[in-house]
Amino acid sequence: QVQLVESGGGLVQAGGSLRLSCAASGRTDSDSAVGWFRQAPGKERRFVGGIRWSGGNTNYADSVKGRFTISRDSAKNTDLQMNSLKPEDTAVYYCAVSRVLRNSFTYVPAGDRDYIYWGQGTQVTVSS
Repeated sequence: QVQLVESGGGLVQAGGSLRLSCAASGRTDSDSAVGWFRQAPGKERRFVGGIRWSGGNTNYADSVKGRFTISRDSAKNTDLQMNSLKPEDTAVYYCAVSRVLRNSFTYVPAGDRDYIYWGQGTQVTVSS
């Protein structure tokens, strides 16, 4: 089992920045990825970006490329740095840990079905 706790959400004006953190505990596997997803009211949950714990390879949704950056540390904590925030970035943000990905050292899945452990989510609201 893996437990995930997100933190760092809040209210920010358009153009501002926020940094979300995801603390992982339990039986983690270095051949997994940590993904960040978001869900706006009335919309489906969507992939934001992800990172491999081993190697640090990343994958980002087109909507956040150049604005969001994901990083991880040796303690299996993952951060999502969000810059140049827009009102359309408003959503509940979730971190998640994927299934073990032994077939590739670089693959970071974007589908939520590849992720098996989820945090409780943190609200991000961007005002215009």
